[in-house]
Amino acid sequence: MDFNLLNTLREKNLIAFNISNFVTVQDVANGINALGSSPIMSQDKGEAEEMVKISGSVTINLGAFYDEQLEQTNSVAKFANQYNKPLVLDPVGVGAGSRRKKVCNELLDKYRFAVIRGNAGEIATLADAEWNTKGIDSGQGSGNIVEIAKKLANKRNCVVCASGKVDVITDGNQVVKIFNESNLFKLHVGSGDMLSSTIGCFVGVTDDYFEAAQIATAVFDVAGEIAASKMPEELAGSFGPKLIDELHLITAADVKQYAKYEPQEAIKND
Repeated sequence: MDFNLLNTLREKNLIAFNISNFVTVQDVANGINALGSSPIMSQDKGEAEEMVKISGSVTINLGAFYDEQLEQTNSVAKFANQYNKPLVLDPVGVGAGSRRKKVCNELLDKYRFAVIRGNAGEIATLADAEWNTKGIDSGQGSGNIVEIAKKLANKRNCVVCASGKVDVITDGNQVVKIFNESNLFKLHVGSGDMLSSTIGCFVGVTDDYFEAAQIATAVFDVAGEIAASKMPEELAGSFGPKLIDELHLITAADVKQYAKYEPQEAIKND
């Protein structure tokens, strides 16, 4: 794992363009800024091309989409592909309703994405695997999430990050598991959105999107663990601001010291 990518991100201070969920937009913007990138949130289709051109990456969050936003999303995704800016997709609640799944799959059919980041239920839904989702929550499933994530990565030719008690990152061949976790992530609605946008920051500074996704996840998870460790009890309302503080304070040395991860050997195809 290339821990120095955190230093590279801060040195470059690239613009990270986000089409955001209005529920979590402030947490996402503050998280990106604290980490060391520069956030831009725009809902204007008319400035889509300009915003994409000046940005290092684009993250699309489908947590609370509406028709006009979908028009802008398509425009932004088109320009991101045109100008070779990496795209990250957060398919929030994709298993909660048929329209969400249809919208997500249409975007994935039309545009090249660098990374898809979702919880286990969202990843399973996009991989057409059996899973009982519950709204935006992961839900329960009996399938092997590693194999499900690999299936989706190969299907969509991108990196997949399946978040949960253990985070699974795969390019369809290589797999890394990250074990840093806090129960407080589940109590803070914006945590998943913030992680997706953190990945968006890192894909802007390296062409190795598998490396970007795993170091972004490690940075975010370790920051969350450190924030939780400084709290006397599980204070859901206090966790978000403390997480943002730790994203600003965390160093590459911290991540290297505290990250708990397990790479798996890539399977060579004959």
